[in-house]
Formats: sequence, structure tokens, C-alpha cells
Amino acid sequence: MNDEYLNFSKEIAYEAGKIMKKYFFEDNGANYKYDQTIVTKADTEINSLLIEKVKEKYPTHSVDGEEEQFGKSNYVWVCDPVDGTAMYARHIPVAVFSLALVIDGISTVGVVYDPFTDNLYSAIKGSGAYRNDERISVNDIKLDDMRSVSNFDMWPEAEYNLYDSIKELGKKTYFVGLGSVIRACMCVANGDFNLAIFPGTKHKNCDIAAAKVIVEEAGGKVTDLFGNEQRYDCSINGAVISNSVVHSEVIDAIKNNLENLT
Repeated sequence: MNDEYLNFSKEIAYEAGKIMKKYFFEDNGANYKYDQTIVTKADTEINSLLIEKVKEKYPTHSVDGEEEQFGKSNYVWVCDPVDGTAMYARHIPVAVFSLALVIDGISTVGVVYDPFTDNLYSAIKGSGAYRNDERISVNDIKLDDMRSVSNFDMWPEAEYNLYDSIKELGKKTYFVGLGSVIRACMCVANGDFNLAIFPGTKHKNCDIAAAKVIVEEAGGKVTDLFGNEQRYDCSINGAVISNSVVHSEVIDAIKNNLENLT
């Protein structure tokens, strides 16, 4: 059955990619939501498409999209229609589509599609991770290796202040901000990065649900900011996404610096 769910996810991803490309060079209708985050025509159109397709194919399932939700079930399609909307709205080709099937809180199937490079990342729990048809895996690079590259997303309203942790870890690794945490997670999955740190909490399961299964099937590790497992059908407690080699070191740095703030 999971193969069927994966095929369904891939079909949605490719349709979402067409919508993203359709609006990319046009007036994408960018405007700001109540929380001051940006939304475009592509975000809402893709989210609505997913709900329509799930209602048609799996009417007992529910949808938790970043822009719109439907139903209530222990089978939840968790979606970020356009992750990296701020870049997308400015016609910078970084954004990706993300979709996961979360069953009883566990990310079981995940896809991430980059329509600008035509790369589809996918995984079924227990079956490995892939970019298109090629098996992918995380690297084994430590933080203090000169090849170490990490992604960090931060905003002033984030519940957790991670600036001191990033300052400490930044002495060992080179931090960048791609503008899409999900795209950065795929860089971890395919071995380009060894770490991504994400402080998002409220309704930010949409950002990490697919990455959870893809990165871990690639040999990495994904937990909350404190090293704990968490559900992906509800709000999360931030996320550390790593090649697993650096995970405990990063968690320790975050814990120590957050304790110093209290």
C-alpha cells in the first residue's frame, strides 16, 4: 500500500511543480498573511489541488496543508505547497514542494520536488531514500571538517532563540541560509550539507514531515531541538536535521545555550 501512496505523492508533486513554474515568471499574486509571512497564488492553488485529490482518492484521510486543512484522521497528508515562498515571490529559483503521509504521527511516505532542477526526492519508511531513481545517502563529515556546510533558518518571532548556539557551532561549520529549509534538508539527505537547524514550532510540521522520512532513510537523523522524537501531524518543537554523525554535538550546544538564557 505504501508504494501506492508514494505513486500518488509523486503525481501530486509533478502537478504542483507545473503550477509553481506557471507562476514563477508571472505576477504570482504575492501578499502577506496575518502572521506577516508571504503567500502566492501557487501556494493556495497547490494546497487546494491536494485536498481535491485526497478527497477523490482517499476520502477517509485528512490534509494538513500550510494554507488549508481538511478532515480529521490518523492518516494525514502533511503539505508545504511552496517552501521558500519569499524567494519564489521574488523569482529566485529555490522553492520546493513537500508532501508526507503521516500515519499515527509517524512520517511514513515523503516526497520533495524541486521543479527548477526536476529533482524528485522520495522515501518510504524502511525502503531507502532516492533522488529521481538514484539512491542517496548522507555524508559522514564532522562539524570541524573544512568541508562542513550547514543551514540555519531564524526569525525574530521564533519561540527559541538559537543565535548563541549558531555562534558557537559556527566556529566549526560554515552556516548558510538557502531560503528554504526543506531544500536544505534535501542537501543533508544527498550529502551536500551535514546539518540543518530549524526553530519553527506552530504548524511547522508542514516543513519537516517529508524531510523526516527522506533524511532518515538516507542514513541521517531528525529530532526536535532537544534530541527527542516528535509527531508530525501537529505543531513541532523545532528540528535538527543531520547526517547523524554531528547530531549529539549539535543538540548539546542547543541545550547548553538555551539553559544559559533562562
